[in-house]
Amino acid sequence: MNKIVVLIFLLSVIACNNTTKEKKLNNKQTALPEAVKSLMQLSKQFPDSVGLHLRLVNAMDSLGDYPKALHEMDLMIQKDSGNFGLWFKKAELKTAAKDTIGAIHAYSKAVSIYASPDAQLALANLYAETKDRRSLILCSQVADLRMGRTYQAHCDFISAVYFARTGNYTKAIQGFNQCILNNYTYMEAYMEKGFIFYDNKQLDDAIKVFQTVITIKNNYPDGYYWLGKCFEAKKDRPSAIENYEKAFSLDPQLHEAETAIKRLKN
Repeated sequence: MNKIVVLIFLLSVIACNNTTKEKKLNNKQTALPEAVKSLMQLSKQFPDSVGLHLRLVNAMDSLGDYPKALHEMDLMIQKDSGNFGLWFKKAELKTAAKDTIGAIHAYSKAVSIYASPDAQLALANLYAETKDRRSLILCSQVADLRMGRTYQAHCDFISAVYFARTGNYTKAIQGFNQCILNNYTYMEAYMEKGFIFYDNKQLDDAIKVFQTVITIKNNYPDGYYWLGKCFEAKKDRPSAIENYEKAFSLDPQLHEAETAIKRLKN
């Protein structure tokens, strides 16, 4: 094959690839709901309208299109970098997109502008999950504001998560118990406490915790799922299957329960 033929072939391939990309882009645009397409057109027509851009961001967020939503946020932040609300929203989007580092950065910027309790706790939660001791400092600062039992429960929970992630299970259990004292329906605290017992092979204690969960909230699929895991670990197949089936009936997207049922029934 001579060079001219090769060049023609390469150009035709590139043209086909570009056409394919354009078709995919057009198909993606066509697949968007009419309301979203209208918002996109309006936001281009009125580029300085923060309200329109935020509506578009929320629409793309609901569709799970985080790159587009974050692009819109960055455009707004470029124009108003000192806006607490914009940084807070960007942090939420980064969290939803599972970009922990980006979320921490955005929440940090938001807190530096206005240290609201919600922003501090959101940042503290990410610090806790990444084993960063700054989580405890932020929780202490919010607790010192004495904003009531709800916020105190959040502070206790996040501090306990930090201790759980760093292996201090005694302090973690104490923190989760304190959280529950302030809010007995705090499901996440029960679940985290149960995880610790399960991971440490304290299966009877874990079962008590997860049974408490489904007593308080009998339509909570994760409670049944983890009860199933505990009973499976205890070689109690009938009880394990029963709880896995209940979990799957409550949440058909809980594929781990579906897999466990098939495994135990085969």
